[in-house]
Amino acid sequence: MPRLGLLSDSHGRGEITRRAVELLLQHRIDRLIHLGDICCESVLDAMIVVAPETKSGDTATRVPASLVLGNNDFDRDKMILYAQTMGLDVADPVGRMQVEAGELVYLHGDDESAMARALRAKPAYLCHGHSHLRRDERSGPTRIINPGALYRATEYSVAVLDTAADALTFYRVDAW
Repeated sequence: MPRLGLLSDSHGRGEITRRAVELLLQHRIDRLIHLGDICCESVLDAMIVVAPETKSGDTATRVPASLVLGNNDFDRDKMILYAQTMGLDVADPVGRMQVEAGELVYLHGDDESAMARALRAKPAYLCHGHSHLRRDERSGPTRIINPGALYRATEYSVAVLDTAADALTFYRVDAW
């Protein structure tokens, strides 16, 4: 699963989330990961997508999607139930997956102690949201990534992380 589409901080904006997901699909992602502050079901609905058909004519398949909740996701139980019913992977409050370089940890980022614990574990990647600011930096062996936000940001953005190549690309999402 080398190409991950990262998005965060939708804050209930289903339409811009849908556009962000469509943009990520254009870049051949293998999985979506939402890093919290989803805030409503329409954002979850926007994450339920089918990958475009391949050039070889294979039939399209649903893109797997994972998520954690953020500090603005107030009705957590209802949101988790809805997401799971729709086939989304909820790994709240912290998600983990194995990638080519090792472990990828993802969380919202509002809990400083959870961030510190994740860094102490020295995963290959630590992906988070919350700050509404793009981030790509290293702390020891860990690459820390924030794709930006789809609400209250100077420029709305998402990111594609190619874990096989250790390459990260940010993409601007048009507000309208």
